[in-house]
Amino acid sequence: MRMRALSPLLFVALFVGAASFSSHSVVAATDTINLTTTLTGDETLLSVGGVFTLGFFSPSSGKTYLGIWYAGIPGQTIVWVANRNDPLDSTPGVLKLTPDGRLAILDARNSTVWSSPPPPATATNLTTSAATARLGDDGNFLLSADGSGSTDSVAWQSFDYPTDTLLPGMKLGRDLKRGIAWNITSWNSKTDPSPGAYTFKLLPGGLPEFFLIDGGAGPVYASGPFNGAGLTGVPNLSSQDFVFAVVATADQTYYNYGVTDKGLRSRFVVDGVLGRVQRFVWTEDDGNWNWTSYWYYPTDPCDNYAKCGPFGYCDLNESPLCSCLPGFQPRSQQQWDLNSNTGGCVRTTNLTCTGAGDGFWRMDRMKLPRATNATVYADMALDQCRQVCLADCSCRAYSAANMSGDVGRGCVIWDVDLLDMRQYPGVVQDLYIRLPQSEVDALTAAANSQGPSRKVLIAIVASVAAAAGVLLLAAIGCCWFWRNRARRKRQSKTAPAGRNDDVLPLRVAWPPRNQRLEEDQMGSGKDLDLPLFDLDVILAATDNFAEESKIGQGGFGSVYMAKLENGQEVAVKRLSKKSVQGIGEFKNEVKLIAKLQHRNLVRLLGCCIDGDERMLVYEFMHNNSLDTFIFDEGKRKLLGWKNRFEIILGIARGLLYLHEDSRVRIIHRDMKASNVLLDRNMVPKISDFGIARMFGGDQTTEHTMKVIGTYGYMSPEYAMDGVFSMKSDIYSFGVLVIEIITGKRNRGFYDDELDLNLLSYAWTLWKEGRGVDLLDEAMGGTLDYSVVLRCIQVALLCVQVHPRSRPLMSSVVMMLSSENATMPEPNEPGVKMGKNTSDTDSSLTQTGTSFTETALDAR
Repeated sequence: MRMRALSPLLFVALFVGAASFSSHSVVAATDTINLTTTLTGDETLLSVGGVFTLGFFSPSSGKTYLGIWYAGIPGQTIVWVANRNDPLDSTPGVLKLTPDGRLAILDARNSTVWSSPPPPATATNLTTSAATARLGDDGNFLLSADGSGSTDSVAWQSFDYPTDTLLPGMKLGRDLKRGIAWNITSWNSKTDPSPGAYTFKLLPGGLPEFFLIDGGAGPVYASGPFNGAGLTGVPNLSSQDFVFAVVATADQTYYNYGVTDKGLRSRFVVDGVLGRVQRFVWTEDDGNWNWTSYWYYPTDPCDNYAKCGPFGYCDLNESPLCSCLPGFQPRSQQQWDLNSNTGGCVRTTNLTCTGAGDGFWRMDRMKLPRATNATVYADMALDQCRQVCLADCSCRAYSAANMSGDVGRGCVIWDVDLLDMRQYPGVVQDLYIRLPQSEVDALTAAANSQGPSRKVLIAIVASVAAAAGVLLLAAIGCCWFWRNRARRKRQSKTAPAGRNDDVLPLRVAWPPRNQRLEEDQMGSGKDLDLPLFDLDVILAATDNFAEESKIGQGGFGSVYMAKLENGQEVAVKRLSKKSVQGIGEFKNEVKLIAKLQHRNLVRLLGCCIDGDERMLVYEFMHNNSLDTFIFDEGKRKLLGWKNRFEIILGIARGLLYLHEDSRVRIIHRDMKASNVLLDRNMVPKISDFGIARMFGGDQTTEHTMKVIGTYGYMSPEYAMDGVFSMKSDIYSFGVLVIEIITGKRNRGFYDDELDLNLLSYAWTLWKEGRGVDLLDEAMGGTLDYSVVLRCIQVALLCVQVHPRSRPLMSSVVMMLSSENATMPEPNEPGVKMGKNTSDTDSSLTQTGTSFTETALDAR
């Protein structure tokens, strides 16, 4: 995917294409109207650099609007609408500059349908012949007295009245001096630009913060307070392509952004269908240009406004997601256990409200609570802030108000319930929670109890190593010999009858040592830090690999549900000695997963290496794998369309991260339903990276003589020629989407009458306009058929024969997320495998020209 300026040749081609696509004509090739000219019917203005067009458009029959759209992009990507509340019911419309200095839209009866506000007193001479309204290359339509666009001459500008789109240079916030609110509000529908349900706006007071508000339900997302360095709920607001700013002065408070490459086309939009804000960038994918969703919010469940209620906070890396702040407990434990967290938390011990009776507990890496009702002291030192909070019994917490330059300055104090908090993996900001001193002391003691033993151990090991290095090595060698001998004896007594795998117990207690995997164990993984579990811990957690603890069996070996000594539930994936995936795959999976962090990827907690034993320890997924739902006659009914769509979208986001957003480019090579796990909230997580491959630099494809994957999911170029790339993963994703929609396996479905497998059957129904007939009949709940059809179309685009025809995952996510996305028509799917009625997952392994079939992980 390329994201860059349009070349002159491409721009001309696109502009000619746009001109042929639309019947609009240009008014004397100008960007300006004045008192002597008008804009009528299909006439348009074109900005001087050919970037934007202004004219009348009709998104639905009988309604006409004046708008601005990109000139060099096919179709009409509308970025501003003048009369969104007052459409023309008849055409042609006329735009003119009136003698009293206003812009006006007139209908066929010469009645004024819309007009700009009267010019301010500072904008003089608007009735002279020099007064002009000019469309700029930034997308701003500006009315000025002399055509210069200087501040004193501006009477009105479209940038002051945004609709659903924020362009580079536009402001989102408030002008207190002029009484203007720069808000963006969604369209009512894709054919109705009247104001919709969602508005993204600044709410004044305390620290600046931006809220996405559903008019019928209140806030659904908040950016987090601005702390001088950034928005605490958007910790990754940085990019080489964009420059972001939040400005707070006595007269204005606003957010805006700019682009480092002036030729880059970008827009920030409120999507009324999906209920979110997202940034689009005009990008190239294999010669095809499309609007790609660059990022969006809310992104994950923790972004949902006040998800965990008062005094609760969300952490995406924890399960469950919501926790109470230290010193607090759920208001209703019963509701909390049901993952209904909006009731929040209450104190376990009341404040004393005396100087020495209360203290503070520091919460780090926090999105600050909603601060619109907080009190801000810009010049107060943080120590003084603490004292002010202690002196006020209603104070709940405090923090630095300004973190610019990574130095905390100023003070913000909350004397209201703390709402909309979350904790991030990286540094954001510290928040100081007021608690009774007894609670602070207890928390401090608990934290310290975990530290000294580790420090003492490190000191002892260091001193012994320095004093007797050679002796220590010899002692370790002797101990290792006798230890292994003791293990084998103990194993011969404890191993259950009939078990083929050697188990070599090793007695070490939880927690695992966070140590470096050695060169002889993991090869090039010498720089990889991972928790290394001891075998005794695993044996105790799985009840010595009891059969009733087993939750899956596959080519890798067995998967066990385990509970560690601290109560944490985990999944243990144990490499079988007979596994078709050996130590190489084990190393590969450890190295790859340890580098990856995303909410739609399963989280690796550690591994175990002991003699011949190789095990991976994962977070436990309470709802097992996706295939246990969609291919089960009973459970399929539990997955409504909303659940299935969120699962599809989650898998797409996980693949997008692997392909384009992670530190290294990962090709999974075995995307299938059994390799998608579901947590307790039905959030999908991609798993099993045993045969994944890492691409470096600009590498996009690779060839292998050993084809490993799963029948029914493999792309034709991979199955037949051993060529794999991101596009082979995308093919597998397309198959998976069809399976999720239909509740049928690609390999388990065959239409004898039509001689079609599932993909060919889906293609046939699509061509006949009967795509909705693919829907799983067992699925209940409400349906949005337009979204269903969009998913089917995306899936068919992903399984096309030629890799170059398949979209990248960035385009897939964009097409799934936005009903306004332009999508090409798909071609016929790539593989027609023939009849196969097996319902079990199987793997295809090719070496040279011979093929063998082996079972893979089917958890």
